[in-house]
Formats: sequence, structure tokens, C-alpha cells
Amino acid sequence: MSDSDAISRRRLLGIGATATLGVFAGCSGASAPTANDDESETEAQTDTESATATETATPTATDSGGDGGSGGASGGDGVPAAVSEYLADVGNFDGTVQDMTGQDTVTVAVGAEGNNGYFAYAPPAIAVSSGTTVQWEWTGQGAGHNVIAEDGAFDSGSMVTEAGVHFEHTFEESGVYNYFCQPHKALGMKASVVVR
Repeated sequence: MSDSDAISRRRLLGIGATATLGVFAGCSGASAPTANDDESETEAQTDTESATATETATPTATDSGGDGGSGGASGGDGVPAAVSEYLADVGNFDGTVQDMTGQDTVTVAVGAEGNNGYFAYAPPAIAVSSGTTVQWEWTGQGAGHNVIAEDGAFDSGSMVTEAGVHFEHTFEESGVYNYFCQPHKALGMKASVVVR
């Protein structure tokens, strides 16, 4: 089927749907868009196509395996768009969120292997429960790193090069917290915490 055939079929279906809406709109007293209203038809197609693409493109959260942390399969929730979009250019992000809910303290490695060197957090995406403390532990690899929340909720300060736990933050409120390493953000050194 050619592109013009597909467009003609879509247009015919859109006109049929518009005509059907017109019948029902007459019952409620509201007016439906006419078959000549190309702008409304285009908007409806765009909304439908966007919703379909989002639903089918959203991966299911699963255990990301041996990237550090304690592992465990996550629930059946999908990966939030705020996470998958933010981490799209992160070399060690496999499209999943590692479920670490139910733990009091969780550790994330800073300076893990990824992004063509030691320029990654591991795991790059985690889910924790409200009240969990996340500890960022520097590996001592990949030069100096820091941890800065996109929304300013936390900031480890200047770059650290030596190994060991150097920074922690307790997450009290539900939401998605995206963060980065200031000198290596352009390389893809970014990560996310999903608080449930």
C-alpha cells in the first residue's frame, strides 16, 4: 500500500468517525466537527498517533541485572517517560528501572563503567520507597564526579575523586528525580531515582 493510499484510508476513516460523532452530537445538543474541518481532523489524528506510540514504546520495568545495587525484579509498572526520555543518551541505561523498594538504604556507584569510560552511575535508574536514603559511593575512577539534581533537590557540591561513600540524600516525597554529573553530563553521566 502506498503512502497516498494510507492517507486516503485514514482520511476516509476520519470522515466516517466525524459523521458518526455528528449523529451522537445531535442527540446532546453539541455540534460535531464537519468533514471539511481539516484542522480538527489533523489534531485528532495526531493525538491518536501520539497516544498509541507512547503506549507501545514504553518498556516494562524489570530487573536490570548486575549493574550494582541489590537487584530484584520490579513491579509491572512501566518506566516513567520522565526517566526514559532523560536517560535516552545514557550508555549503560537498558530501558529498565531496578526495583529497590522496601530498603532503608540503597547504594549507587559514581564513576561506574559506561559512556566510553568511567562516566556513569550504576544502576542508572532505580525505584525506591518513600523514606529511603540513597548513598552515592565514588569508585575513584573517571576523574572527579559530583551528583546534582535537575530540580535542585540535592547537590553533592564540588567534584570528588577518591573512592568511598561521599554523599547521601533521603527521599521523602514520591516522584521522579533526575540527576547528573556536572562535568560529564554531555557524555551521558545521568541517572534517575523513582520514589514510590
